[in-house]
Amino acid sequence: MQHRRLGKSAIYVSDICMGTMTFGSQTDEPTAFRILDQCLDAGINFFDTAEGYPVPPDAKWVGRTEEFVGRWMKTKDRDAIIMATKVSGPSHTWFKSPKRAGMTTLDRHNITKAVEDSLRRLQTDYIDLYQTHWPDHGTPYEETMETLDELIRAGKVRILGCSNETSWGLMKSIQASERLGAARYQTIQNNFSMNNRRFEDELAQVCREEGVSLIPYSPLAGGVLSGKYQKGATPEGARFSRYLSIGGRQADMAKRFVNEKALASTERYMALADQAGMDIVTMATAWSKQHDFVASTIVGVTTEEQVPAILAAADLVLPDDLMKAIYKVSREIMYPMG
Repeated sequence: MQHRRLGKSAIYVSDICMGTMTFGSQTDEPTAFRILDQCLDAGINFFDTAEGYPVPPDAKWVGRTEEFVGRWMKTKDRDAIIMATKVSGPSHTWFKSPKRAGMTTLDRHNITKAVEDSLRRLQTDYIDLYQTHWPDHGTPYEETMETLDELIRAGKVRILGCSNETSWGLMKSIQASERLGAARYQTIQNNFSMNNRRFEDELAQVCREEGVSLIPYSPLAGGVLSGKYQKGATPEGARFSRYLSIGGRQADMAKRFVNEKALASTERYMALADQAGMDIVTMATAWSKQHDFVASTIVGVTTEEQVPAILAAADLVLPDDLMKAIYKVSREIMYPMG
């Protein structure tokens, strides 16, 4: 397992990170523990969660994922684990968090309350990487960054990151931190996969120039790149099968991931993986890691059986001809996810 630095910080992590967003909804606690053990035994030391997990967001189980992870982590050597979690962004915009009665923002009150609750659920006295789950462009970045800096000074957080942020927002936050003499974001956690390469349009340059690491989520495009939704399939228990049945925002999200262009590009990627003699899951994970602005790729599973294909990408470097063939598909079927 290779290790890379998070931004300009002192923290090095495995270049594969295990995400936990289905723990507590699709994945029960004993299964979650076995998955986490598999990963730790294989050399993964980086784990990602959030106060708002599991998904889909629901007040009846919000916070359960951190509780699962906390009970698991309590049985391990805490120093051997790099734990990341997130504070919910504003609930008055595109998404309403089930936390704090749906009144979340990235102001001092909410951040302070969120970190204390996450520390309690995770049963730890510090969080290695604390991230804003989505941006709050209505709250001054000075207030957000100053509050986050106070958490570092108090020893409750080691480094900071953002998620689902824009180029403007990332630069705005860095400028605010520089003016304040405060800690800055070292990472950005955004969607990035063979089916969604928009990060390369602008944000990749920001990361390179400012020394911020991408820790991409959804390298399998929400499971679409596994091939399970091909030919109109809606497998029982699959995330987007459930979202389509729920309707509303969840159904809209599912249609962004599962659509004609996304399925067409997936079919071609599956053919390339087959020609290379590897699982499409392995290829997609390895592809994500093979970018200079990426520190660690966040993967997610719901069952133990899904882990080996991901671990097979640990030390895999895709050859140039395969990388060029993947690029050719993405040029011919541009922006499958819009």
